[in-house]
Amino acid sequence: MDSSDSVNLRLKPFGGNVAGGYAADTNRYSDMIYRRCGRSGILLPAISLGLWHNFGSVDTYSNFVKIAHKAFDCGITHFDLANNYGPVYGSAEENFGRILKQGLGVYRDEMIISTKAGWDMWPGPYGDLGSRKYLFASLDQSLKRMGLDYVDIFYSHRPDPVTPLEETMGALADIVRQGKALYVGISNYNAAQTQKALEILNGHRVPCLIHQARYSMLDRWTEPELLPLLKKEGVGMIAYSPLAQGLLSDKYLNGIPENSRATRSISLTEKQITPEIIEKTGKLNKIASGRGQTLAEMALAWLLKNESVTSVLVGASSVAQLLDNLKALENMQFDKEELEKIENILN
Repeated sequence: MDSSDSVNLRLKPFGGNVAGGYAADTNRYSDMIYRRCGRSGILLPAISLGLWHNFGSVDTYSNFVKIAHKAFDCGITHFDLANNYGPVYGSAEENFGRILKQGLGVYRDEMIISTKAGWDMWPGPYGDLGSRKYLFASLDQSLKRMGLDYVDIFYSHRPDPVTPLEETMGALADIVRQGKALYVGISNYNAAQTQKALEILNGHRVPCLIHQARYSMLDRWTEPELLPLLKKEGVGMIAYSPLAQGLLSDKYLNGIPENSRATRSISLTEKQITPEIIEKTGKLNKIASGRGQTLAEMALAWLLKNESVTSVLVGASSVAQLLDNLKALENMQFDKEELEKIENILN
C-alpha cells in the first residue's frame, strides 16, 4: 500500500468507558482526519498535541487537564513529550502521567504517546546527547514519570556529534526489542544523517517510523532534501513549530504584546521579529482572510496540503487556542493563485 492511499481518513464514532470523572466524547473520531505514517500500520491525527510548554510545573494543572481532555475529545490521539519538557525538566511527563492516572489513561490503547531523549536532562556526562546509557536511563525515567509500561514512539531527539550513530540507533533498536517502545523515530537530523540512521535501523530490522522536524512557512529547510528522502523511504514526517513560535499567528501583527514568548525569551526573541517578518506575515494574513481563515489556520493548512506531512504538532495554552488550530482542517485546499501569491511573499 502506498502511503498516499491512506491520506485524510475519517473514522467512525466509538463509545468508551468512564473513569475518574472523565468520559471521552463518543463522537471523538467523527471530525478528525487521520493519515498513514509512512508505510507503517500507524495512523496519526493530522493535528497532534505537543506538551513542550503549558504542561509544566509552572503552569496551572486544571488548565492543561482541560486541554488534554478536549484534545482527545476532538480526535487528537497523539500526545508528544520529551524527557526535559516543562519547565521544570520532567514536569510535563509527570503532569501527563497524573492526567492519565486520573481518567484519560483508561483510553491508553487509543493513544499514541511519544517521548524523546537527546538534549540535556541531568548533570554530568551521562545526561545528554545520544549514548546508549543516556537513552536507556532516560526512557526508564520517562516511563516512571508517566506511569507507563511502554511508549508508542521513542525518539533520538537530536544527532550526537561524538557518539557513533551505530550506538545511538542500536540503542533504539534494542529498546524496541525490550518492549519499552513500539516504534522509534529521529528528530532534528539532516538528510544525510537521516539516510545513514535509516540504513542502520533497517539493518537491525527495526525501521524508523517517523522523523520530527522543524517546519513552517517561515522555515522550509526540510523541503529540498529531507522531505523527498522520507517519502522515498516510507518514513512519516511530523512538523514541529508549525507556527514559527507564534510568528505565524495574529499575535505579532501589531507589535510585541506583553507576556508573549518574545518578551519571556522562550525560544523566540524580540530580535527575531524583524520588520521583514512583520511585512511577510501581514501579507500572508491578507491571503488567510480571503480564505476565511486566521493566519494560524492557514499556516497549518499550508503544511498539511503536502501529503508527505503526516501530522503537525501544535501547542496550546487554552482550550480556545486548541479549537482555533483545529479549524485548519476545515479548509486545506489551496488554488494555484493562492499558492503563487504565498510563494512570492515567502521568497
